[in-house]
Amino acid sequence: MKFRSDPAVIRGSIAPVVTPFTDEGAVDHEGLRSLIRFQLDSGSHGISLGGSTGEPSAQTVAERIAGMRTAVEEIGDRVPFLPGTGSHKLNETLELTAAARDLGADAALVITPYYARPTQEALYRWYATVAREFPDMPIVAYNVPSRTAVDIAPETVKRLFTDFENFVGVKETTKDFEHFSRVLHACGRSLLVWSGIELLSLPLLALGGAGFVSAVANLAPTAVARMYELWEAGDFEGARELHYRLHPLVDLLFVETNPAPAKWVLAQQGRIASPHVRPPLITPTDPGLTRIRALLTEGGDLTQQLGTQQNGADK
Repeated sequence: MKFRSDPAVIRGSIAPVVTPFTDEGAVDHEGLRSLIRFQLDSGSHGISLGGSTGEPSAQTVAERIAGMRTAVEEIGDRVPFLPGTGSHKLNETLELTAAARDLGADAALVITPYYARPTQEALYRWYATVAREFPDMPIVAYNVPSRTAVDIAPETVKRLFTDFENFVGVKETTKDFEHFSRVLHACGRSLLVWSGIELLSLPLLALGGAGFVSAVANLAPTAVARMYELWEAGDFEGARELHYRLHPLVDLLFVETNPAPAKWVLAQQGRIASPHVRPPLITPTDPGLTRIRALLTEGGDLTQQLGTQQNGADK
């Protein structure tokens, strides 16, 4: 809750942590605590849970709330916490957002309702309902048309940003980079915009973006956070170098459906006990694993930046 009153400070690398499961498919809360500690120790500037990488649609509302509770207990007020609280059902979205507020989250990340393909007016009314219901909670729209089949237009974002003080930003997960620019042009750069596309994370900063919610932070959190810090410090070449060095790990994430490849790597590294993903996802196939291993060989040095130091410190 420390950052709720001033969401403008929620910047940098917000790590969208995977939800670890046991081999039997139950949520592994101790594994989640361990992953959050790993992110905090690695320098991530914030934590998110329950975005696409966290498999929220494969969990019950109760499971998602329990995950938020675990995250809040582990994070405290050390960094901002932005849980995903959206669903394709309005009542679930309101229940999850209420839980996030009551647990002390700093903002709510609300995905556009998926499958139904609402109009722009319907999207406006959806987010307006959430914003009115929780006037003391910063609301961030989560735009990911590849998963939801709907794209929230810059003009709709502007209406919401103009009409509701607590509508503070948007996580843009679209490969249409022109869309990023049009959103910021329509709303002004006081709107907080984070990139959810790994290879557009650094370019967004040049437009005035607030940072990124990048799944590759699950594997290389230090490098992703450092890329933001170098850019902010004016070391543009250093930031670009990390951007390109991260390419193999970005490709690794999407060899098969995210987050299955990332969870396999984290299990191999001993950071989680199982690579289990819930249906309809499956763990990587043999051909997928061949490609994942090759990409890990190419870019895996970035995953060891902090791990080597921790292992040495633990001995």
